[in-house]
Amino acid sequence: MNSRALEGITVLDLSSFVAGPTCAQLLADFGAEVVKIEDRRGDEMRQWPPVVDGESSNFIAANRGKRSMTLNLKSTEGRELLYRLAEKADVLIHSFLPNVAARLGLEWETLRGRNPRLILCSLSGYGDRGPMANKPGFDLMVQAFSGIMALTGDPDGPPKRAGISTIDISTGLLAYIGITTALLARSLGRCEGQHVRVSLLETSMALLGYHITNYLDGGKKPQRAGSGVGHLVPYQAFQAADGFVLAGATNDEVWRRFSEAIGRPELGTDSRFALAADRVINRRVLLGIIEPLFLSKTVREWVALFERNTVPTAPVQTVEQLVSEPQVAHMDMLIPMDSVTGKMIQLVGVPVKLSETPGTPGRRPPGLGEHTAEVLAEMLQVSSSEVERLRREGVI
Repeated sequence: MNSRALEGITVLDLSSFVAGPTCAQLLADFGAEVVKIEDRRGDEMRQWPPVVDGESSNFIAANRGKRSMTLNLKSTEGRELLYRLAEKADVLIHSFLPNVAARLGLEWETLRGRNPRLILCSLSGYGDRGPMANKPGFDLMVQAFSGIMALTGDPDGPPKRAGISTIDISTGLLAYIGITTALLARSLGRCEGQHVRVSLLETSMALLGYHITNYLDGGKKPQRAGSGVGHLVPYQAFQAADGFVLAGATNDEVWRRFSEAIGRPELGTDSRFALAADRVINRRVLLGIIEPLFLSKTVREWVALFERNTVPTAPVQTVEQLVSEPQVAHMDMLIPMDSVTGKMIQLVGVPVKLSETPGTPGRRPPGLGEHTAEVLAEMLQVSSSEVERLRREGVI
């Protein structure tokens, strides 16, 4: 059995909600020892519905592979215990606002003073400086603020939320990249520790990508395009006889094959549509011609037809359909696992595949404070009697 890439790395995860826990879970999948440190009430995600047998599906989705301990950071002794843990750790992740982090003594300068080799990763809504630094930020709020919501929905309809927590999840992935890059730099002797900073705002701007440059450099204001995109036509979902099918012409040659597949080969050489730029200009006319044609066949029939003609296509599926797809099973993207209640659950698999140091899910998602005594004994040699005192006094 191959070893995992991050074995020997210890991570303290003080983050809540989605981005930080997602990052920490990926670190755990690749072998890091991750200790989730929660206050005595627990991560708010533990209460998010659906809650089945006392477990939130939202919480278990981002917290496998970790141990959980509780710690009262409002107490002086609780903060000192955290500092002592940080002295033993490689990485500390938190999602406190900058003013809260300062009040708790979790600024970079303070933590670096206790452990110069520590990698601190702080996650925020709008960044850690500037007039909005201490404004709480959440996925939906930043979708609105960043322009992503204004780009989502039908052209003549209202702005809409993206169907997934795209900024939260992407921020977690960027945090993982930042942490592993910092660990690499440390291992190469480029530095000791360093402060990795990610925010939902900066993630959203990275995701907007070409939309920002199209506006700043090309003078083109991004517009809502429904299921399509602004720079390619046709490239969207079409209503078939029994659902929706995605099909697209990614270049002019594919457009000619697309025209053959829908039974209108003359459209491929029509001067209004032959070139990509012309198809964008004449979008409404072209879609008015081809959209009604899709009602004549089922989704399955269209997918087969487009695949025979080498046209990019996919059925528009539900989550229920996705999880039963053979391809998902082949890629090991559903993982059965025990839960804290003893029943079997299924979690999303490891999305990054490494040939020599693969990631594998470790421990089941932990119960609140399940490993407090264990972690304190292993990392700080705290005795069982001392653990009981700390419990009585509300420190843990």
